[in-house]
Amino acid sequence: MFYKSTRNSEVNVTSAQAIAQGISEDGGLFVPSELPKITLDELRQMGDLSYADRALFVFSKYLTDFTGAEIKYCVDGAYNTKNFETDNIAELAPLFDGTYMLELWHGPTCAFKDMALQILPYLLTTSVKKIGTDKKVVILVATSGDTGKAALEGFKDVEGTSILVFYPEDGVSAMQKKQMTTQDGANVGVCAIKGNFDDAQNGVKKIFTDPETAKELADNGLMFSSANSINWGRLAPQIIYYVSTYAELIKKQAIDVGEPINIVVPTGNFGNILAGYYAKQMGVPVNKLICASNANNVLTDFINTGVYDRNRAFHTTISPSMDILISSNLERLLYHLCGENDAQIREWFGALAKDGRYEVSEEVKKALSESFCAGFCDDEQTKATIKEIYDKYSYTCDTHTAVAVKVYEDYKKATGDDTVTVIASTASPYKFSGSVLSAIGAEAGEDEFEKVDKLAEVSKLPIPKSLAELKDKDIRFKETIDKADMKQFIFKTLGI
Repeated sequence: MFYKSTRNSEVNVTSAQAIAQGISEDGGLFVPSELPKITLDELRQMGDLSYADRALFVFSKYLTDFTGAEIKYCVDGAYNTKNFETDNIAELAPLFDGTYMLELWHGPTCAFKDMALQILPYLLTTSVKKIGTDKKVVILVATSGDTGKAALEGFKDVEGTSILVFYPEDGVSAMQKKQMTTQDGANVGVCAIKGNFDDAQNGVKKIFTDPETAKELADNGLMFSSANSINWGRLAPQIIYYVSTYAELIKKQAIDVGEPINIVVPTGNFGNILAGYYAKQMGVPVNKLICASNANNVLTDFINTGVYDRNRAFHTTISPSMDILISSNLERLLYHLCGENDAQIREWFGALAKDGRYEVSEEVKKALSESFCAGFCDDEQTKATIKEIYDKYSYTCDTHTAVAVKVYEDYKKATGDDTVTVIASTASPYKFSGSVLSAIGAEAGEDEFEKVDKLAEVSKLPIPKSLAELKDKDIRFKETIDKADMKQFIFKTLGI
């Protein structure tokens, strides 16, 4: 299995090279040269396997230059009860008849990013050894909240790496900010930028693809890589939980072998739902992938019209991890849907960079509608949904998962589709305690940990140990910079 660049189909690298490099030198994203298949019989048999063994099976199809022992080392190091609070790793909780919450937040930072970022350090360090470089790897991360902390936690004190995280100063929750700015580890750095997530993401991608910067790093024995989902090593692990979920539903006799399911995903950067698309292409019977957005509904408009237009107001919402107007992973999907036409991708994404807008072909619009549906809701609807689910089912969900629930309810009313449905629950409600408390009509003081304690009282959910321990941790990282100064900050931190 080799990997191409979305902007140059002539690129042909191993999975180890793709993971170590993070992004292609031409600015494109790495995609597999072909999508491996899983049979229905294999999905049925996977019901008897642990999550780690299911991951081993799926990775073996994508990481063909890794030995079985290397993959097992990565999988066993990541998916265990030392890192996750449950043996199942990804919990599948019934919400109401035929609808399940896929709880992806039982890892150390209480967000779905842990599912990938607990294994990425193993994949990356193994990849670096396999390609034979002795350079130290500098991980650059732009975050809208969850990726930053999950990456910091995964890479802290990992030998041969440094990690630098940029986040929008007013674009993350109080708990997300506390998680990042108190991070321990000798090889970590965190900095706020004046701007939004798109500014941070664009800055990181620009630095990544700047030849002069790459040369300066190489001269100092360093190389860049990424822990954002632009890195294939971040995206591949996300495919696993959709494959695993289908096997689990068979095991629970919730579906018959071969029966299709819907998957609903709250998404901003399109990586989490793209992983569901890859699972579908591999052979997991998926009827519809339902893309749920908040008020930053650029993806909803794109899926419904075929026009991607980021020239619109940016909204700071109570679901901040979705406050994104440039969805990087969409490039991978469009590369597949347009027949791997790299010239077309360069044209569309050149137009996005220049004019903030592009429109895909009629053929691509048709292909989009075959697999995807989309909807969005605003903050008031999000809060109303949190309360509705709390009152009806005694289930407390966070502000991102609630967006997915609301969009699914709208979809079901519009279509009458009663297909068994899995909703990706992407974060613990404790990461957004203030908003969740407000939604369900409870009050607490201004202190973030008073809110956590109050939410524990009303929700009856145990407070995750990792969040409780933050209360007495000192702030390490206090710097805020202009987005134009990101490269300077990186060089200063690295001592270049």
